[in-house]
Amino acid sequence: MKLNALMDNYGARSNAKRVGRGMGSGMGKTAGRGNKGQKARSGSRKQATFQGGQMPILRRFPKFGFNNPFAKEYVTINLGDIEKFIASGKIDAKAPITIDSLVAAKIINRTKDGLKILAKGEIKTSVNIVADKWSKAAQAAIEKVGGTIKNK
Repeated sequence: MKLNALMDNYGARSNAKRVGRGMGSGMGKTAGRGNKGQKARSGSRKQATFQGGQMPILRRFPKFGFNNPFAKEYVTINLGDIEKFIASGKIDAKAPITIDSLVAAKIINRTKDGLKILAKGEIKTSVNIVADKWSKAAQAAIEKVGGTIKNK
């Protein structure tokens, strides 16, 4: 078999129906569009959401809520996670823990708008943390074991 001899099976391909090419073609005059109406015209189509002239469902339901375009999204990390990563050796407890050091240790993927420390879990190691936000309980837990937390 040669590449120039390859062919489709008989009937696998058919020519497109040429509409509007005279009465003898069987698809002349209205070209299969029927008589009059919006669908018979060129260029004009109903929208996919058109519901027969009644008020569309998207306009009937009330709109509510608000998305603040200026809202900041923080990366959160719990004290229990910090303790776990110190124990596994991913974080050095003697060096300050910053958002950049967490990215370098592959604990978080991206920095977003800053770092927030939360108090879930227990911390036993004295650490120095540089963060954008933290909970009061997290600050109390860090200072209880002799660590510090400050704003960057």
